[in-house]
Amino acid sequence: MAERRMTFRHIEAFRAVVATGSMTEASRRLHTSQPQVSRLIAQLEAITGLPLFDRSGSRVVPSLDGTRFHAEVERAFVGLTSLESAAARIRAFGAERLRVAAMPRLAGGLLARAVVRFRAAHPDVIVAIHSGDDETVNHWLATGFCDAALTMLYGDAPDAHREHVETRACVAVLPQDHPLAAQALLTPADFYGVPFVASSLGSALRTRTEAIFAAAGITLTITAEAGLGASICTLVSAGLGVSVMNPLAAYEEAKISPIAIRPFAPALPVHFALLFPPDHARGRLMRAFGACARAVLLEELAQLPDAAIGRPAPPSQAARFSAPA
Repeated sequence: MAERRMTFRHIEAFRAVVATGSMTEASRRLHTSQPQVSRLIAQLEAITGLPLFDRSGSRVVPSLDGTRFHAEVERAFVGLTSLESAAARIRAFGAERLRVAAMPRLAGGLLARAVVRFRAAHPDVIVAIHSGDDETVNHWLATGFCDAALTMLYGDAPDAHREHVETRACVAVLPQDHPLAAQALLTPADFYGVPFVASSLGSALRTRTEAIFAAAGITLTITAEAGLGASICTLVSAGLGVSVMNPLAAYEEAKISPIAIRPFAPALPVHFALLFPPDHARGRLMRAFGACARAVLLEELAQLPDAAIGRPAPPSQAARFSAPA
């Protein structure tokens, strides 16, 4: 018997069950029977070799494997959505459109301000902002779903053309009343045995941070993990540990969270850059948007103290960010 292959119908049923949490509700959404949906899910689990759902009575919730598989499914559907949008634009002969992306920290602030500046000069261009983690942003660029991205890199950007804007050093963040806040500069040795809030496992920042501490012979005492800079700072301010992160996020979060910020050595560089799809010819509009994004990013970074070389903040800023006594 031929091996069963995964079909769109299987994925459609899987997405409906995840969205509704019920085989019955999923069958109503798909205008089919509940046994048919259950059969499709069972077939999909057999095809993938993964237990995609945990079942409790009439409710079904994605398992850990199911959650991971769902993330990949949604990434694939982004590509389908872009094809539908492209067809709609072709039919309508509508306005020119740019699709730009960034990680959440940059998308809500810097990228949005760059779009506002760009639109002032190009009011007839529609600009769509998309936000995702670094892996998702790279995927959007590689597949052509997005035309450009504003990003922070701790290493290389695969499958993308990179235009460097500026490099800064990551900083240490800690509770304001932490004993280490009395020091003007922190090193891996200072963090020996100290609870540490790490970035997500597998992220470029996590990999680079662990490499620096390992080179110093220090094993991190990880007490929590978070994917977003805002979450890391919240955990730090609550006393769960100290951390190392990009300075843009650190100083922005210091405006609302009671954290102290200190230079960290050896330098862990973060590269602020514009990314474009590989082998993608950039036209006049894309070059104009890139210029706006670069200008906005440089203006924002110019307001931050350079922890790598000890450039001091202005007096008011230094007080706000709890300079050591």
